[in-house]
Amino acid sequence: MTGLSHIPRKGRGALSNPQGRFETRQHESVDDGWMQVDADPLPPLETTITPEPARSIISRNQSPDIPFAQSINPYRGCEHGCIYCLDGSTPILMTDGHHRPLAEIRLGDEIYGTQRRGWYRRYVKTRVLAHWSVIKPAYRILLEDDTELVAGADHRFLTERGWKFVSGVRRPHLTTCNKLMGTSAFASPPDQDTDYTRGYLCGLIRGDGLLASYHYERAGRIHGDQHQFRLALCDIEALQRAQRYLYDWNVSAHDCLFQEAIGNRRTMHAIRTHARVSVERVREIIAWPVDTPRNWRAGFLAGIFDAEGSYSQGILRISNTDPAIIDWTRSCLQHFGFRCAIEHVRREGLRPVTVLRLLGGLTEHLRFLHSTDPAISRKCDITGQAVKSGARLRITRIEPLNITIRLYDITTGTEDFIANGVVSHNCYARPSHAYVNLSPGIDFETRIFYKQHAAALLEKALRRPGYLCQPITLGANTDPYQPIERRLRVTRSLLEVLQRFHHPVSIITKGTLVTRDLDILAALAKQNLATVMVSVTTLDAELKRTLEPRAPGCWSRLRTIHALAGAGVPVGVLVAPIIPMVNDAEMERILQLAAKAGACCAGYVLLRLPHELKDLFREWLDTHMPLRAAHVMSLIRQAHSGREYRAEFGTRMRGTGQYAELLAGRFTLACKRYQLEHGRRMRLNSGHFRPPPPDGQLSLSLDESAIPFNAGHP
Repeated sequence: MTGLSHIPRKGRGALSNPQGRFETRQHESVDDGWMQVDADPLPPLETTITPEPARSIISRNQSPDIPFAQSINPYRGCEHGCIYCLDGSTPILMTDGHHRPLAEIRLGDEIYGTQRRGWYRRYVKTRVLAHWSVIKPAYRILLEDDTELVAGADHRFLTERGWKFVSGVRRPHLTTCNKLMGTSAFASPPDQDTDYTRGYLCGLIRGDGLLASYHYERAGRIHGDQHQFRLALCDIEALQRAQRYLYDWNVSAHDCLFQEAIGNRRTMHAIRTHARVSVERVREIIAWPVDTPRNWRAGFLAGIFDAEGSYSQGILRISNTDPAIIDWTRSCLQHFGFRCAIEHVRREGLRPVTVLRLLGGLTEHLRFLHSTDPAISRKCDITGQAVKSGARLRITRIEPLNITIRLYDITTGTEDFIANGVVSHNCYARPSHAYVNLSPGIDFETRIFYKQHAAALLEKALRRPGYLCQPITLGANTDPYQPIERRLRVTRSLLEVLQRFHHPVSIITKGTLVTRDLDILAALAKQNLATVMVSVTTLDAELKRTLEPRAPGCWSRLRTIHALAGAGVPVGVLVAPIIPMVNDAEMERILQLAAKAGACCAGYVLLRLPHELKDLFREWLDTHMPLRAAHVMSLIRQAHSGREYRAEFGTRMRGTGQYAELLAGRFTLACKRYQLEHGRRMRLNSGHFRPPPPDGQLSLSLDESAIPFNAGHP
């Protein structure tokens, strides 16, 4: 890169156009000698507005850090200038012990990711925050243990030498000298056929069930025979599976409460039957087989593990007092190639217990869980275990497939996930431009997309029979009041639909154009259906010119707060982002002026630097604050446990450590001093929601082609 690539462009926040995670093109700056830096070589950049076809309009969110469940982003990209993929069949490790193809993963699913704790990365539970697909060239990665992965060139995997891309130039990429981190490839689950169900019921009932018949004489009756089958467990998952399997074998077992929770004892439920025919049928089902198909053995191991197994602190055990059950368990483990240690535990006054402890660490434990498919998810928890194993994960070959195929990726709370046994990196506003094959740098500020037919899509969504009314946030990702909104009126059209449906809405903006829609917002506010949060970053005009070059000035935003409050619209101030040693000293003054203007609540967000943002921000610091850059980055890392950014729920928006705690204390005291609510969202009324009679479909009559305009226009 030459010096030209980092010269600030007039009216733009980003200094360069780094390659997006999904781009197939390469960015390279070359000084050919024709342009002189001192002759203003960089002309103003034009902004292009393009319609973005969409099938749906409402995005759902389950992050505990974000105070809304639904949002709409009318635009992708932002003119204000504020500064990975796998094959769909790749199995992803779920927290219930199973794995699911990446193409079938859905928003909100709970899966495993990793976090660094002490010396090791450890497996932790996380949520899927986004899921998408792209069509691009693919590569095949083959590992020493015959694991096969298909991924795009920009996807990253964790190696013994850190994160590396599948392929590339001038960036860390995989070679045959690397070893991936994780376990071995996931085993395929067994077919739940009749052999499997018989084996599962045999292991579960013999391990934890009661099956008996009693014969005694009773006066006035030929006999007083009693037959009983009962299976009582704390975990309802195994009971439900057993009940379903028994029904398939024509045994009807009724469920009941066996024991209520008392002291440290958990609630126990049971299934049972006293019918002689059913009890005899159960006895037939769980009889030891003459021949033992592979699926029977898998089912038996799953059943005995659900009944008598445990998995904690990285140790998987199966224990029992019956020698026959222990012998069958050992035989089945050996059939699948599992090694185990045998421990005999003597107990005073009780029968001795034999414990089978599975050897081989997490790699073998996961192979056991996936090969047998037990029902109890609690016993499949690997949280806290270290990402280390002796699995043969050295790369033996990396080869292009020479075809373009549909590849999938997800965003998670930990920024990674477990794909077919190895740790894989997952690929908020600037980073989202990478999803459309663009750079999160200058492209983000100059290539703006608007949701085509947004109002019609919203009306269609709100009319669905199963729609549950919850407040919708406009501007969760990018500002809904882009300069082009004056012409396109996409946000206005959405507000008109929400007003007709009496639907609650909240807006996050730093634009003053929101006052254009005071007629709608004031009417909604009378029914407690609207709130607005206005973002104020700095009171320093010079800092604003480099940090948010095309956004309205701070005094214009304070006047916006005053106008909204004067119209009866509940309005708050969002001090965001707070950047250490850049604008953090202004926080109290911003809150004071916002309160004086009419704000009733406040919030703040510590600077977040996910994905490509950290490199863009470093460029900005080196250019505009070179003497302060190292100190700023040091404080940012202190607030994120030694890294530029951590994605864990609960801390990613506010940070941790001494600096973050000091900032939180200052914010709390300032809010108390200026009588601003904080720490809770403004509650809106969802009870007024009423779909109006259909009166034709709303639409935006806009030119379908891209609309270029000069960057200097408002």
